[in-house]
Amino acid sequence: MKILSIASVYPRFEADQEVPWLRVSVSHLKNAGCQVHIIAPSHKGLKSHEIDGVKVHRFRYAPANLEFLTHDEGAPSKIARNPFLQLLAIPYIISGSIKTLFLCLSIKPDILHVHWPFPHAFMAYFAAFFCKIPVILNFYGAELLLAKKKKWIRPILKMFIKKADLVIAISSFTAKEVKNIYDRNIEMLPYGTTLKITSNRQQCLDSHKFRILFVGRHIERKGIEYLIKAAAILDSDKFEIRIAGTGDLTEKLKEQAKKETPKQVVFLGKLSKEELEKEYETANCFVLPAIVDSRGDTEGLGVVLIEATEYGLPVIASDVGGIPDIIIDKKTGMLVAEKNPQALATAIKELAENKALQESLVQGAKEHIKQNFSWDVIIEKQIKIYQEGIL
Repeated sequence: MKILSIASVYPRFEADQEVPWLRVSVSHLKNAGCQVHIIAPSHKGLKSHEIDGVKVHRFRYAPANLEFLTHDEGAPSKIARNPFLQLLAIPYIISGSIKTLFLCLSIKPDILHVHWPFPHAFMAYFAAFFCKIPVILNFYGAELLLAKKKKWIRPILKMFIKKADLVIAISSFTAKEVKNIYDRNIEMLPYGTTLKITSNRQQCLDSHKFRILFVGRHIERKGIEYLIKAAAILDSDKFEIRIAGTGDLTEKLKEQAKKETPKQVVFLGKLSKEELEKEYETANCFVLPAIVDSRGDTEGLGVVLIEATEYGLPVIASDVGGIPDIIIDKKTGMLVAEKNPQALATAIKELAENKALQESLVQGAKEHIKQNFSWDVIIEKQIKIYQEGIL
């Protein structure tokens, strides 16, 4: 089976950490016997190349010094800061459409798999019109948030969804948001962990404090400010909050921690894979205090919860977005109300004081992940979706 996947972002070099889950997914598809080609925009003049034996076809849409609409940060965030970048959208769509058509004519794929359907469905349908290739749309949530902010996008997405041969969403929450635009059958296809789990966490626990780990970008919807507020409620001699990652809010969060709880919160910065794995190994629990932010954005799935579970960590997370697909309260983790530091602190203390609960949650989570979020399960379902799309 030959698949042409259209994406706004794909790793530019071997060590690039952009969309690691998509890279892993493509690698698994390749190992399962599928022939996968990627079409993605150039970044600052980047030419077509190969990664993991997969051909990445780059399309140029502007002079090299202006080709920064994608990668490193989402295009909507860049456009929000600089509205003039919207002008790049026109050559982006035109160039991508032409590139997609020529690729379809040359490699003759069985399926066009469109990641982030706005605006990439334009490219797919242009090629599909001439080549009669089935189109599958894959929603992650960003385009749905965009449709809420810019009303003119909604009817375009509705047309795309209605016309698609199949539609995929990464979580039940995202599927519901798609159905709110156009009610049709939606296939659920999450993604799994991108870390290689090799260590025994229990052998690495050497701290006398109960270590709480957060991993993610420092942006509003991650709710880190509420984790810091929860830290202020906890005993500084018994608990330590370790925050990995960086983002627009890093300095503001550091200032908050300095004022509210200077002894308990450690900012780790951007970590290498090896450093991140060490943090997972030496933590006692993982917390994702996600919220619905001021733009209406929230977690589409929460894949870091899967990674934490794979390392044998009990997890606590907010009851928002796609998180309940992974966390079933008191069975695979603990769910708390969003924006509630007291509830978060109470859950952390309950977990720290109850070893049996920790073990029960980890065991329940591992079984749930194995059945629903392992790559073997995901890829088997993805191939079935492709086969259904071809028929």
